[in-house]
Amino acid sequence: MEDLDDGSPLRPAGAGTRSADSHRSDVHSRRRVTAVSSPALPAGRLTLPGVMDTEGRIDESRLRMHIFKNGGVLPSERALVWRFLFGMYPCSSTTLERPLLLEQLVVRYLMMKRKWQQFLPSSVRIHLNGTDAELVAAVRFFEQRQAEVQQQAQDQSEEVRERLAFLELQAQILFERFTFDQEELREAIRIIDKDVPRTNRDLNYYQGEGSGNLLVLRDILITYAAFHPEVSYAQGMNDLCSRFLEVLDSEVDTFWSFSCFMEKFSKDFRADGLHRKIELEAALLKELDPQLCTHLATDGIESLTFCHRWLLLGFQREFEHSDALRLFEILSCDHLELISQQVSRAHYKERLAGKVDTEDSSDSELHSINTDFTFELFICAAILIENRDALLECSDDVQLIQFASSLQRTLDLNSVLKNAEHHLYNYCKRHMSDYVNEHCITHKSKGEDFLYQLRGLLVLK
Repeated sequence: MEDLDDGSPLRPAGAGTRSADSHRSDVHSRRRVTAVSSPALPAGRLTLPGVMDTEGRIDESRLRMHIFKNGGVLPSERALVWRFLFGMYPCSSTTLERPLLLEQLVVRYLMMKRKWQQFLPSSVRIHLNGTDAELVAAVRFFEQRQAEVQQQAQDQSEEVRERLAFLELQAQILFERFTFDQEELREAIRIIDKDVPRTNRDLNYYQGEGSGNLLVLRDILITYAAFHPEVSYAQGMNDLCSRFLEVLDSEVDTFWSFSCFMEKFSKDFRADGLHRKIELEAALLKELDPQLCTHLATDGIESLTFCHRWLLLGFQREFEHSDALRLFEILSCDHLELISQQVSRAHYKERLAGKVDTEDSSDSELHSINTDFTFELFICAAILIENRDALLECSDDVQLIQFASSLQRTLDLNSVLKNAEHHLYNYCKRHMSDYVNEHCITHKSKGEDFLYQLRGLLVLK
């Protein structure tokens, strides 16, 4: 896997293309070491229309559709939204249930962290060479926070201690048979200790006392690697996990949200997963711009591997930081899957109404649309097509890498989203029109009506 750290510093979030107030990230104002958990958030309420009911349950489909059609959520609601979006809290959970669930998640995480620390006590602290004064200070801030956590545990009431003792017993039983591979875990920690100190150091979240959050990030990554040996740790996970930590501002909540995210995307960190994603991007580009695809596939150019970092990190460095957060949640709402489901339902309703021929219906539902073409692939294609002239001038891999580097922090998110949505709509229209023309009883009016419904689902508001 290529080195994802190109040495370029990350700038603080700039003003987005929407109003400055709506995109001013409130998390950047924090300059402290994050808490172990955020007990007040489970009782929080979302103001998104029609998303949360009176008991605190979430309509997941509406939440995801709101994120896509509105280009993300406000920074003030992002922390709570992400806890549902990425699966830390079940959308079916109520406001009363979530504090109890959080207690269980806290105890389990701390038990997991304690287990690997007891297994490798020499790795509990990061080994410093003494030349990074900021990192030395970060260790000091982190240890002060650890002392505060221990004091808070001693100050707990007897009732709370008894409840937590029961949860700890459950967690101990759950993890008692789990074993570690010492050599593999040591190697993962070695790479983590190399990557963490250079993770987003220019963000305000990691400035001043907040530099201790780098050590929190380290503990989260080691705990994940220790208990997911089939995945372990790979370069780039630090950048993704840092994004969760900055937004959620909680060690436990970050671990579980990141773990849920990795359940779906861990394959992208394997060679076969990367190869598959690049293949899909090439297949999509061939549909959208055959000439550009042919050029990038010529001898001397490793196809689209220069897009690897874009896709792996969710275009983290190609947009201003606040816009990159917006894009990450937009990509994570799985919009193309929602579109496929809703178009399928729209088609089914038309068939029930007698507008569509019901003969030969066994292969009817969107078989012509490749749902492996996720929206991130359309984002990538939109960037490539927008810069096709520059790409057509590239003749080797070095020039392609230089081109990719030149885009960092230069792309306009709203423009890219608009172009990606345009390509998505045209792709769906082209592939569905053949089906509609073949099966609609009255070709023109019914076909146009069906495609009108499709377009209505794709429009960004």
